Amino acid sequence: MEEPIPMSRSTFALSLAAVTVACLVMAPQGARAGGPCSDSCSIADHMAATQHMVAMANMPGMGGAATPAQPAGAAQAMQSMNDMHMVNGGHMQMTTRRPANAADRQRADQILSALRKAIEPFNDYRAAEAAGYVPFHAELPIPMVHFTNWSNAFANVFSFDPARPTSLMYQKVGGGYQLVGAMYTASEQATDEQLNERVPLSVATWHLHTNLCMPPPGQTAGLWGPHAQFGLAGSITTADACAQAGGTFKPVIYNWMVHVWPFETDPSKVWASEEHPTGMTTR
Repeated sequence: MEEPIPMSRSTFALSLAAVTVACLVMAPQGARAGGPCSDSCSIADHMAATQHMVAMANMPGMGGAATPAQPAGAAQAMQSMNDMHMVNGGHMQMTTRRPANAADRQRADQILSALRKAIEPFNDYRAAEAAGYVPFHAELPIPMVHFTNWSNAFANVFSFDPARPTSLMYQKVGGGYQLVGAMYTASEQATDEQLNERVPLSVATWHLHTNLCMPPPGQTAGLWGPHAQFGLAGSITTADACAQAGGTFKPVIYNWMVHVWPFETDPSKVWASEEHPTGMTTR
């Protein structure tokens, strides 16, 4: 297999951050509990509700069409999230790493072996599409594109199969894509023990995006830049502060997630999470 091109691990979180901005800006008032953009979005509901993400870039106050002087709103969101590396204290919760042991390493190796075998046909992204993996807004200016299988996302709320990743990560290469990684998900209500039963916490670190404050109408500028108040890179991390700013607070976004980079030759990078964990909370 051709050696994957090195890439930034924060790219994954970056694209999800842009999705968050799109979904929650467009969410109707009083979205039903458990539905798209509710107080606790499942990844399947959330992503299904954001199919008009590109249209958001042309909404008033979101930047319009991309120009050298004023990038589209979605591009601004991604750049802002990238600048903050998605590690602003309070916006991400991570599982606590447990002591290493031989049994967990063996189980992780079994998961990795099953995953590699399952996704081997998807080195060709067109085969992944034929199998139900849908590219999520590949037209956006990001180097890595999620190909998500909605059926897998739903099934993974209730059970775990190492051969059933929720998403495949493809890096843009020339006019096509190169498979570089995968993502498993679990219910946002999952306990540490339940997550550990899926992928050992001594090997991998699961993460959950938390404490998102979306701005009130007309204040979307507060999502961007080094002094952002709102969004997953913003300074607001509590419901009270969000209410004072007139925003809409979401305590949990998406479900629990864990990355796996099955083609890494360095074992320490196979289950790598964020590049800059400083500021993230553990439980």
